[in-house]
Amino acid sequence: MNCEEQAVDLCNALDLCNVSENTTSHPADEILPQTVIDMHSQQPPEDVPASGSGAGSKHRSKRVTFPSDEDIVSGAVEPKDPWRHAQNVTVEEILNAYRQACQKLNCKPIPKVFKQIQDLKDLTQRNECLELKGEKLDYRSCESLEEVFKRVQFKVVDLEQTNLDEDGASALFDMIEYYESATHLNISSNKHIGTRGWQAAAHMMRKTSSLQYLDARNTPLLDHSAPFVARALRISGSLSVLHLENTGISGRPLMLLATALKMNMNLRELYLAENKLNGLQDSAQLGNLLKFNYNIQILDLRNNHILDSGLAYICEGLKEQRKGLVTLVLWNNQLTHNGMGYLAAALPFTQSLETLNLGHNAVGNEGVHKLKDGLIANRSILRLGLASTKLSCEGAVAIAEFIAESPRILRLDMRENEIKTGGLMALTLAFKVNTSLLRLDLDREPKKETVKSFIETQRALLADIQNGCKRNFILAKEKEETEQKMRQSVSMAEIATEDQTQEDEDASAEKPEEENTTDDSDSDTEDEDAAEEPKASGNTTPPIAIPAINACKAVASTPPVSGSPAGIRVTEASAVPGAPASPGRCISVSSPGRGHKIFMVTRVESPPEQQQMTALAKGVSERAAESQTPTQTNIKAPLDAPSNQTKKKISIAILYI
Repeated sequence: MNCEEQAVDLCNALDLCNVSENTTSHPADEILPQTVIDMHSQQPPEDVPASGSGAGSKHRSKRVTFPSDEDIVSGAVEPKDPWRHAQNVTVEEILNAYRQACQKLNCKPIPKVFKQIQDLKDLTQRNECLELKGEKLDYRSCESLEEVFKRVQFKVVDLEQTNLDEDGASALFDMIEYYESATHLNISSNKHIGTRGWQAAAHMMRKTSSLQYLDARNTPLLDHSAPFVARALRISGSLSVLHLENTGISGRPLMLLATALKMNMNLRELYLAENKLNGLQDSAQLGNLLKFNYNIQILDLRNNHILDSGLAYICEGLKEQRKGLVTLVLWNNQLTHNGMGYLAAALPFTQSLETLNLGHNAVGNEGVHKLKDGLIANRSILRLGLASTKLSCEGAVAIAEFIAESPRILRLDMRENEIKTGGLMALTLAFKVNTSLLRLDLDREPKKETVKSFIETQRALLADIQNGCKRNFILAKEKEETEQKMRQSVSMAEIATEDQTQEDEDASAEKPEEENTTDDSDSDTEDEDAAEEPKASGNTTPPIAIPAINACKAVASTPPVSGSPAGIRVTEASAVPGAPASPGRCISVSSPGRGHKIFMVTRVESPPEQQQMTALAKGVSERAAESQTPTQTNIKAPLDAPSNQTKKKISIAILYI
């Protein structure tokens, strides 16, 4: 019997079953009672002639029909609420549930868990920490913790060095993902979580919406586990900080992670220290990562083997970081002066890098000389680490030139270098013109000198440097307070009326105390005055006579400005008894036909700071009676060349030494 005849016989049998009224019902009929099953009969092959009475049945049309969806789906079940156990729960209920779970699983309760649960105060919000560091957690101990996680959420769950195995790690990560148990998770120093543990961790990273910080340092992430983590990082989840120090990711794992992170938009901090990253493939992957990812702000590569060749790859990526990377740590990567050329070429391009740490590399004096021009051309560096970089006085002079040129450097670390009297003198002279450096770290003890008297000279210079840092700190604080007053003045100016005369009358009538106690009272219309003064229009309101600096207190005397045009004078007012002290220095500048200007400044030595001073003057200056000294806008001219004078002074100091 061929296949065609078998199909026909089967169709006939089905037809008989459907039309028979006395046939016993099949279990399938209870599920699909309305199903009618028909089949299309196939045409017989041409070479096989249809014969007999069965030929007509072979050509009959067959159909297949199914019931509607409403008849197939009998019902639906909503997913379980993971927090159904946390409603109106008490500490005693949590303790009892945890104790019963331990008895059921035949494991010993952890005393540290009992103590921390007893100290919980508010169970309706995330509690600070569940700290299990150093506890030995096997699979049963991990399972018993579910009774805690299903009732309480934490900010930090610390599982460092808890001897997790694959089963225990998988169970815990599934719980943390399901119950959203933590925003910060520490799984460091667990060397046996294995592939299944990392797979569960990757699933947790991908699914949870609360996890922001993951610390997995000293936890091996090998070739067979890295693909799971890479797939999780490819998706922009909630994770923003990732610690992978000493996880053995050199080679293929790093390639997978770097490729995935090119598409990640949320990760902000990446720590890859102590992974033996090399200067070829690994560094090339990091350089490519920097070319495509503009969201990572901190990249920590300390204690690797980047070398000068690897630094070249990284600098190629650094050139693309117009925004994004803020901190780059290259501590102890066997860099030399040859690599500083690559870095100096990249620094002028980056506009976001604020912290650069090159400590414990053999940079040397030659490397600092190469780096100096790049640092000066850069407009974003605020912190520079040069600890233990084999610098001497010559290198300190190059750094002093950078300090003198920079209006924004905040901190500089130069410890563990052989900087003696000549270098310290150069740094001291740099503080004469720098007003931004708040902290300069140097070795506390003076270096050995052939001339014993130089030891005391070093102590004196170190003290001068510290005093310079303190002075800059005070100036920075005063500047911040002044800017706050400026913001208040701007907000007042926005609601001022357009009628200048009416505004002056209202201010004198309704706010006499404000005019007498602060020089911000007339700053509401200063922007209008600055715009109208050059036009010298005939309908300008006459200036109001103001007593000369009756509310300012001089902090220090302003040094004479060398090379100033004839007639330029910058004066500071003395304090008037009974007037409140104001932050900063009060500088009085005036010119014929343009009014007497009074404004607050804290730094006037360098051109960039002079621009800031001009901006402050627009907000708090007051129009006054006409005088015979040049205008405030001309002050910038003699301050355009402080850097050249500084370099001359430094050179003279070194020649003298």
